[in-house]
Amino acid sequence: MKNLLHILEGRLEALPVRMAVQLPAGQRLGARNAAVTLRFRDRMALLALASGEIGNVGAAIVEGKVALEGSMRELMAAAAGLLTGNPAQEPGHLWWRRVLARARSMAVHTLQNDARHVQFHYDLSDDFYALWLDPRRVYSCAYFCDPGMTLDRAQEAKLDLICRKLRLQPGERFLDIGAGWGALLLWAAEHYGVDATGITLSRNQHAHVQQRIAERGLTGRVRIKLRDYRELQVQEPFDKVASVGMFEHVGRAKMNAYFATVRNLLRPGGLLLNHGITAGGVDNAQLGAGMGDFIEQYIFPGGELLHASAVLHDMAQAGLEMVDTENLRPHYARTLWAWSDALEAVLEPARQVLLAQVGPERADKALRAYRLYLAGSALGFERGWMALHQILAVRPDGNMGSGTMIGAQSVYPFTRDYMYTTKDRTPCSTNSSPDPRPI
Repeated sequence: MKNLLHILEGRLEALPVRMAVQLPAGQRLGARNAAVTLRFRDRMALLALASGEIGNVGAAIVEGKVALEGSMRELMAAAAGLLTGNPAQEPGHLWWRRVLARARSMAVHTLQNDARHVQFHYDLSDDFYALWLDPRRVYSCAYFCDPGMTLDRAQEAKLDLICRKLRLQPGERFLDIGAGWGALLLWAAEHYGVDATGITLSRNQHAHVQQRIAERGLTGRVRIKLRDYRELQVQEPFDKVASVGMFEHVGRAKMNAYFATVRNLLRPGGLLLNHGITAGGVDNAQLGAGMGDFIEQYIFPGGELLHASAVLHDMAQAGLEMVDTENLRPHYARTLWAWSDALEAVLEPARQVLLAQVGPERADKALRAYRLYLAGSALGFERGWMALHQILAVRPDGNMGSGTMIGAQSVYPFTRDYMYTTKDRTPCSTNSSPDPRPI
């Protein structure tokens, strides 16, 4: 025990923030005027702290074995200092973990399990999410094309960027896989005049979107289905497809089949925009230092991340040609900090909402888990442990074109200018000077 305390004292002294630890017996280590204090009721959690297993410390906080005092931003700065290595870089000799992870992925991602996993997260409480998301409830990375914009405007900018990348045109048939609370569906229909179909596995989201469609007078032109992408049957393929924040739930073992299914849902010459979280490391099966296990247990059971190179490999194998890829990693760090700050500002109202929904024990655990998840994810995107890629792909139609479009094999522009040519409704101006500050 003395050796452990010695290690802890050394770790605390080296941190970039003032941090203190109170032991189960009451002894206190670390800074006197601490910005962050952890009060331990469990000795195993102390060992996790000393060894840099910050995900396991997070689990102990969720379970009530460690009490937290201080801001989430200060805690995350301390967490980064406690790590003993890069959690996105798995040692090469642990190749067998990747083999086991693929086998587990194949077994886990059944229709029934995927539906249960989605409902575990997204059906927690609509009112809870409404407290800290923007008014449209866009639960994915925003696009801060102007560094001074609010989260609300940055989410609108993201919705419009997706529509522009897809070159949506009036009357086109548009599919949104994993439609969430319907923000992209409604934006595409109202601003681009498409005939829009969304699918989700969340019962709460399905009911919410149905209500929004009726309220906005879009019945007949916009629809939402409670359906798995593998079970979607259509008489005519779609002109354009978007998948936003969904393919993280597919699983590495099913990724090739996922893109093959999407290809079959898309007409020849049609475009796919796949927007999703990717791994920061090339080979790691999940984040190390206990963080991957934390996410699996408390936030996204069944969630799996692939490096962008693996995603592009599976996409190409399925017969989809990547025509543009953009990494919005720093945008997601800023988005997550906005969500984290918003939740921190309404902790008691959030607790009351969860109490009414799931009862006291699960409410307190869920609130602690989400506080750590949002702030921890923001840290992860800041440090490059995770990334966010928008990948635009086409299903080639074999038409070699003519004139300046010879060789295109699809009606796709030769330059990216059209993606960033904004219209009056968008919050970004192409005439503004770039801001050198990081986002």
